[in-house]
Amino acid sequence: MNEEMDQMEKYDTWDLVPRPKEKNVIGTKWVFKNKLNEQGQVVRNKAHLVSKGYAEIRGVDFKENFSPIVIQETIKMFLPFVNHNNLKVYQVDVK
Repeated sequence: MNEEMDQMEKYDTWDLVPRPKEKNVIGTKWVFKNKLNEQGQVVRNKAHLVSKGYAEIRGVDFKENFSPIVIQETIKMFLPFVNHNNLKVYQVDVK
């Protein structure tokens, strides 16, 4: 959990702001998971801070939602475009 908190502080992923009176406050919770190796032994403990999104109300707490997923048809159009225009593609994994 400390590593996760350090990462959030290091990358400045959030700001503490005063609570607006007309808005709901969305709670958070820690989700813990054990990473196992092939023998079933615990290699690493992971912790994630997640929001309780089920408490949000559309139109009050948010107007639209965004999910960073890739659709397979997008890749099928993107890669030929990159190849045709001699562009480079980079992949970045963010921890």
